[in-house]
Amino acid sequence: MSTDGFALGVDLGTSNTVAVVRWPDGRTRPLLFDGVPVLPSAAYLDPSGLLHVGRDALRMAALDPARLEPNPKRRVDEATVLLGNQEVSTVDLLGAVLGAVARAAVEAVGFLPPAALTYPATWGPARRTVLANAAQRAGWPPPRFVPEPVAAARYFADVLRRPVPVGASIAVFDFGGGTLDIAVVQNSGNGFTVLGAGGIEDLGGLDVDAALVDHLGRLLADTSPGTWNVLAHPDSTARLRDRGRFWEDVRGAKEMLSRSAVAPVAVPGMENAVHLTREELDRIAGPLMQRAVYETAAVIGRCGLRPDQLAGLFLVGGSSRLPIVARLLHSHLGIAPTVLEQPELPVAEGALAEVVPPAPSAALTPNGAAPPVSGPPISAPPVSPPPFAPPSGPPSGPPAQAAARPWYRRPLAWIAAGVALLVVIAVTTVVLLLQQSYPQVSFASITEVARVPTGAQSISYAFTAVNGNHAYLGYQQNDGLHLIGYDLAARKQSWATTVKPPGSSVTWGGLLALPDALLIGVSGVGGDLPYALIGVDPSGHQRWQRGFADPRNVLVTGPALVIIDPAGKRLLGYDPRSGDQKWSVADIKDQYGNSADAIYPVLADADINQPSGFTAAPTGPSGDGPIVELSGDSSARVIDTASGSVAHTKANIGDPRQATVLAYGGRLYVAADASKYQLLAYDLDSLGGGKVVYAAPDDNHRLKALSPCGTAVCLLDETSSDDKTDQLLAVDPGSAAVRWHRPAPGADLLTPLGDGLMAQNTNSGSRYTTVFGGDGAVLLGDGGKDQSGVRVTGASILLFSDVPQPYPGDQSLYGFSVRGTARTPLGDVKKIRSANCSWNTQLLVCPSDTDFGIWRFAS
Repeated sequence: MSTDGFALGVDLGTSNTVAVVRWPDGRTRPLLFDGVPVLPSAAYLDPSGLLHVGRDALRMAALDPARLEPNPKRRVDEATVLLGNQEVSTVDLLGAVLGAVARAAVEAVGFLPPAALTYPATWGPARRTVLANAAQRAGWPPPRFVPEPVAAARYFADVLRRPVPVGASIAVFDFGGGTLDIAVVQNSGNGFTVLGAGGIEDLGGLDVDAALVDHLGRLLADTSPGTWNVLAHPDSTARLRDRGRFWEDVRGAKEMLSRSAVAPVAVPGMENAVHLTREELDRIAGPLMQRAVYETAAVIGRCGLRPDQLAGLFLVGGSSRLPIVARLLHSHLGIAPTVLEQPELPVAEGALAEVVPPAPSAALTPNGAAPPVSGPPISAPPVSPPPFAPPSGPPSGPPAQAAARPWYRRPLAWIAAGVALLVVIAVTTVVLLLQQSYPQVSFASITEVARVPTGAQSISYAFTAVNGNHAYLGYQQNDGLHLIGYDLAARKQSWATTVKPPGSSVTWGGLLALPDALLIGVSGVGGDLPYALIGVDPSGHQRWQRGFADPRNVLVTGPALVIIDPAGKRLLGYDPRSGDQKWSVADIKDQYGNSADAIYPVLADADINQPSGFTAAPTGPSGDGPIVELSGDSSARVIDTASGSVAHTKANIGDPRQATVLAYGGRLYVAADASKYQLLAYDLDSLGGGKVVYAAPDDNHRLKALSPCGTAVCLLDETSSDDKTDQLLAVDPGSAAVRWHRPAPGADLLTPLGDGLMAQNTNSGSRYTTVFGGDGAVLLGDGGKDQSGVRVTGASILLFSDVPQPYPGDQSLYGFSVRGTARTPLGDVKKIRSANCSWNTQLLVCPSDTDFGIWRFAS
């Protein structure tokens, strides 16, 4: 096997170590240790002088705890550590942990790839030398050393695609098992640099565990003093093991309370378990977290910044998943943190950005149409995983670093991840008919037309949704989500209500307005179905609630809310108004009995004129058309969403975990994950055909995204994993001829517009919006530099001058139409939470710090 293009990122933590491998095609996967992606950093010296690490070390510590060093990284300033009756060098302890990582890497890819190894920002040359010697002792080639907060910032900007403009800074809150590290990192234009760092060395997840053990100890001392005395003062090896199991159960209960309201703790020597509640956890961890909040504010202040001047607050480290962490940081600093479902992984994966991949080998690069990592979750809930995707990308395909998710699968907020997108196909090139097919708006200077008060002194999470002349405004308060229905035509409030949270620690995820219903997204519900949709009727009455396992398994169409049910191995259709189940379709299983489904909207002709959001997703559902399902055996089915009936089935279309799919204009386009990719077109009326409409010229090309563009289909193609080579190709599906091709360096977002499309690069420092006409002509070029565009009609876009943000800020607005010649300056809007704005073809609705505003931008 060639070693070209492989890389290894390693985060050697105080309590745990994480490693992520990058393949030549850009895929990233965490290494597994005993089946899990986290290796305890512990080392145990057995009587023969052999060092054991990880879970083996923790298990063997029950024999002789004096031979265990649970946190070798904490001993970096000591030359040796006494284990049992032997002195062991700290370099050997750290080298043993890194040796286990090396062995896991060799098992995964056959050799030890070039590596990036992270270290705390406060470490000087002496400590880094110890780390380098440990890597050498483990047999590593010289690694690249990356400060931990810089690696986290690279993940934040490059993988999550969060905008960090040149000169802007983010704060990294790294809350691990043993320590809290805080740093402010600035985008200098040539990379990220650490402006300032701090932290608390004696505060980590283990300290929360100790506080919980102390709390339970006081309870047990009252109810079962003998049992607690044995646990608190073990006098035998067996009782030492009992104490270790008790601590493990407490730690497991703490982690469970991130998902549930109550967690049991087994107590050795007692028949019945005791229980911990989330309220107890918050009360006990609260004082510890207050220290963390104060230290965070102090580090930011020492860098000469206010929290509201940061481009983001990124929470990493396993202990940061505690709900109280994000909640207290948000309430005290006034900036919404970003935290992932697996916060242990970003530092290791971000370090990979410092290991530059060479040009991939043709034999190793599957340059197919694998759906890449999700783009910027600009309007996702402030404290949430960005579209709840794992750091290595969504399960619908192997992720490719810095690549674009197809426009019809990118969410405005996570609830919109399943919204079926409809696009009109240009049916004529006659100018008059084109104008009728793609109407444009008449832009005018922006004017404020209304303010909608909330009665609150301040609001944190705030959301909006617009469908026609109906606006829905939501903001979180302690008792739930306050909702306001607003009539935009009459300019008056229609109703107000409060939706109670379906759990004690949920996160409101956003709003989606349908013609006759409002859907509210919720996460953190707990149990096997941690996400939920709540249905509200046009009068403000809550009608239903439906739980599900993964927001990426949801598609909203006019006739039905379609949900993939992995547990039941079926596809379910629900009435979006009543929440009642309408139909069920069993999955098609592969030869092993497994099912892995993906569902796609069949794009109709009417909705290219409807507004779209910052991620190109529409602000409403699809029409009445069917959907396409790809099954685990690579077959495709066309399913009617009104009845659930299967209209057509065809085998060997594409693997749902790898293929890029687009259904519109009577055709199903599929590009399979393979080197030298091909785009095939099938007739949707029969699934017949399978005509090749485009074939990549060689193995170095990969498909980043597909989009309709008038009567053509547009491909975003990249060469040798270099986004500077990105180009748009407009292909005629009938003749399979390339009508035009244009460079689109770094493009990661495509939006159909008129008979052409809008291409955007949302990366910090290189942001642009470009509009191409149906003939490939650049209609908007330099005028869209550093701006974010959204569609308001099929021929018109609204441009925001600054990166959309979830906290109050100013924006300058511009209008542009495909039949115009230049941008139209519209004016400024002040102190709006632009990431949570909504719009129709004339009005803009945005939350501010205390209320909501409505502005007119077109006549």
